[in-house]
Amino acid sequence: MTTRPFRSVLYIPASKPRALEKARQLAVDAILFDLEDSVTPEEKGAARETLAEELGAGGYGDRVKIVRINGLDTEWGAEDARAAAELDCDAILLPKVNGPEDLDALADLVPDLPVWAMFETPLAVLNAGAIAAHPRLQGFVAGTNDLAKDIGTRKRPDRLPLMQALQTCVLAARAHGRIAIDGVYNAFRDEDGFAAECEQGRDLGFDGKSLIHPAQIEPANRVFAPTDDEVALARRQIAAFEAATEEGQGVAVLDGQIVENLHVATARATLAKAAAIAELETATLTQVAAGA
Repeated sequence: MTTRPFRSVLYIPASKPRALEKARQLAVDAILFDLEDSVTPEEKGAARETLAEELGAGGYGDRVKIVRINGLDTEWGAEDARAAAELDCDAILLPKVNGPEDLDALADLVPDLPVWAMFETPLAVLNAGAIAAHPRLQGFVAGTNDLAKDIGTRKRPDRLPLMQALQTCVLAARAHGRIAIDGVYNAFRDEDGFAAECEQGRDLGFDGKSLIHPAQIEPANRVFAPTDDEVALARRQIAAFEAATEEGQGVAVLDGQIVENLHVATARATLAKAAAIAELETATLTQVAAGA
């Protein structure tokens, strides 16, 4: 599993040059350049050209650049995929993935790029393991709006009607070492509600949150990063276990709790993630300052 941070993954309409320009200065871990839902049918072709120009101009630094194309069952999807294969991007995101055969079709069109899958249909939930096992898949993005629509759920702050689907997404991702990004929070001005949903997503095991507004970046980055207390505890757990090992013990006791190999593995992963975030944030600050 990569330690590369994906705490904040911001959707940017590929048809909006001003938004694409602004994204170069945002402290976001990854950008989803969207050719699908946020672009009207009349703008599809122009959006593809605009995106090619902006990505060609560079300036996005270490942010992961993912292009969401239209579905391959639409009149734009195949052309989107062929065009995206030539762009300066890091991966292609396919919407409405129902099974691994959908990724096979995309892989044929973009032979040299990792692929991502939108996890947003009931069939995706039922086929999650098979989709996650696809050799070209790098990550999932939960499409909770479409999923809720197709299932017919009522909107609840606790997302209880979606819980099985969300957990299935994370389980499939973890079983095959893929990245898992939680769905969007629509009320972007509701700071408390957004923070609470980020906390829930983090507790479920998601790597980060997909975002619809730049105001959501800071809280997502904060919630999906290890806290100072978690980093301090990780260091103490490793030190306690190493001391116990030197004394010939297989486990350690710290603050009245057992520390075993599995706790040390988690602690090392926490420190690796914190270090990767610090490195990325330093690079982003340097890049933003250079472009200011």
